[in-house]
Amino acid sequence: MAEWFPIADPVLVFALVALLILLAPLVMGRWRLPGTIGLLLAGALLGPNALGVLARDSSFVLFGTVGLLYIMFTAALEIDMVVLRRYKLHSIVFGLLTFAIPQSIGTLVAYYLLGFDLLPAILLASLFASHTLLAYPVASRLGIARNQAVTAAVGGTIVTDTLALLVLAVIAGATRGEMDEHFWLRLGGSLVLYIFAILYGLPKLARWFFRNVGRDGVSEFVFVLSTVFGCASLAHLAGSEPIVGAFLAGLALNRLIPHNSTLMNRLQFTGNAIFIPFFLLSVGMLLDVAALVMDTRAMTVAVGMIGSVLITKWIAAEATRLLLGYSREQARVVFGLSVAQAAATLAATMVGYQLGLFDDAVVNGAILMMLVTCIIAPWQVDHYGRKVARRSELELSTDEDMPQRMLVSVSERAPVNQLLDLALLLRNTSQDQPVFPLTVIEDGDDASEQVAAAERVLSRAVEHLSAADVSSRPVTRIDLNLAAGVLKARRELNATEVVMGWSGRTTTPDFFFGSLLDSMLSDRDYSLVISRPRGPLTTCRRILLAIPPDAELEPGFANGVVLVKRIARQLDAELLLIGESRRARDVRERVAAVKPACDLNSMGTSRWTNVVRTINDKLQEGDMLVLYGSRPGSPAWRTAMGRLPARLAGIFPNVNLLLVFPAEPKQAQPDTVIFGPPPPTVMFDPRDARR
Repeated sequence: MAEWFPIADPVLVFALVALLILLAPLVMGRWRLPGTIGLLLAGALLGPNALGVLARDSSFVLFGTVGLLYIMFTAALEIDMVVLRRYKLHSIVFGLLTFAIPQSIGTLVAYYLLGFDLLPAILLASLFASHTLLAYPVASRLGIARNQAVTAAVGGTIVTDTLALLVLAVIAGATRGEMDEHFWLRLGGSLVLYIFAILYGLPKLARWFFRNVGRDGVSEFVFVLSTVFGCASLAHLAGSEPIVGAFLAGLALNRLIPHNSTLMNRLQFTGNAIFIPFFLLSVGMLLDVAALVMDTRAMTVAVGMIGSVLITKWIAAEATRLLLGYSREQARVVFGLSVAQAAATLAATMVGYQLGLFDDAVVNGAILMMLVTCIIAPWQVDHYGRKVARRSELELSTDEDMPQRMLVSVSERAPVNQLLDLALLLRNTSQDQPVFPLTVIEDGDDASEQVAAAERVLSRAVEHLSAADVSSRPVTRIDLNLAAGVLKARRELNATEVVMGWSGRTTTPDFFFGSLLDSMLSDRDYSLVISRPRGPLTTCRRILLAIPPDAELEPGFANGVVLVKRIARQLDAELLLIGESRRARDVRERVAAVKPACDLNSMGTSRWTNVVRTINDKLQEGDMLVLYGSRPGSPAWRTAMGRLPARLAGIFPNVNLLLVFPAEPKQAQPDTVIFGPPPPTVMFDPRDARR
């Protein structure tokens, strides 16, 4: 069999790896263990130091390195920036604790118990101080990626890994005799310049690309990959490691890639299906059990390293729990996220070995430590993360738990992808409800031709939603007009939100005989969102929400605010409230009380009639304008409100404009007027659009 192994045929190698990726979660699931552990054990068993079925050649090194960087990138990409900013002190505290405790205790253990000299002892302790977010995909799968404890652990990673890699740079410089008076200036200056270039320059480049170049999913995906790995490759020039660059790139792109978007789903799928499993297999291949068993010193060093990292990381997690008030389950999740050793550990081990500070015993001990911690970490996160997830479900806001069924009206003339992207931003991710793309065909002689065109549009809509891993149920209706078809479909499907597009203009028949919106607003038990898109929503940095007087008194006010705040949260955009000064404080308090949380500011205008001037003064490039719409008969309704949308569309022709008409509770809806319907609202007056 020796002549058969290791397998040399690249097709057979890839087929075997794909089979391992498929079977590992299934086999480990029988013992309620994460599939991550199965891939690590498979790599150890089939690798060159055991059965020798697979060789750890350049392809495994390449894909393994990509997988490692992918873990760091996606971890930063999925951070809830609102939570991170709110609890940034948590990340700093945890990052310092999970570095200082292992670094100090590890140095003492290596110096006094394992007999290392001072410099090797400090470098060995830096192996314990750093960590890799290997178990993060488990937390993401459980839906706790945005829990404040998980966010603190992820944010603390950049602190502890940067400090650990700084220790590596200093020890390497001291060993090589490079510690002159310019050493710290070179190292500090290059790091500051590198971090500034990524966090400040990359978002500007990405925003320009998404707005002007990126027109399809493939180009956006390739752009993100090229920038991430480009940033990672430049890390060496700054005296750091690629994992830091990948993490910083994730932070820089975080605001531009919403969690519910098709691009995010493509990035996660590629990493979880290919790159990350390759990394796990490559780590398992490093273990040489025979060398450890035969070398007593190697086993002693390995036991000392494993014991040190487990104890010190547990102490750091417990100290964080006591200082920051986390639950025991959250502390165990933090421990699981911070105990895995891989990236910085391997880098420091190899550098120490090349400098002559470490021998073969330390290398084998470090590899065994990596394997053990990489097995413990996902089990801890999986076991205790389930408890955190169950508790988080119980603490969800009632507004967030309201049943949601979203209907999106699409047509050949409408910007289908942009309307669906808006629906994804509005979607409540805690509910697994499908999105209903709808086409309405006006009854007539050419209805059959319109049906064929509608099928093409719905096919595009289903494809777009599938790319975001969102289920859909396409709907086609034949009716007298668009409003009648949408309203009938909404009632049949019991939809809670309807998303429609608008060009910003109104036709002459609409003006004389009542607009589409007049008909759509006749039902009050659903929310209506009308979009006039002018560019990708992902490039939005701020949302201006214009709230008319007395809107906060409406029974459906919270329903409208929830929708706008979901968009702000997904885009990590600031929400700026604009309304009358005398009500600004009350309105802000009402908006702040509604979940989800987001960055919130407000400014007042002396009178509501001056709102357009105020918006014009504050509007910046990249802003989204949202108008809170009031239905006829509601407290905030004014006759002038009917002409405001078209006026805003005419004055700001290049701005993404949304109109939000929230649902009203049935018991709060006004009684029917027996003398006849209210007068037409003429929301979109063509005369205003030309002004």
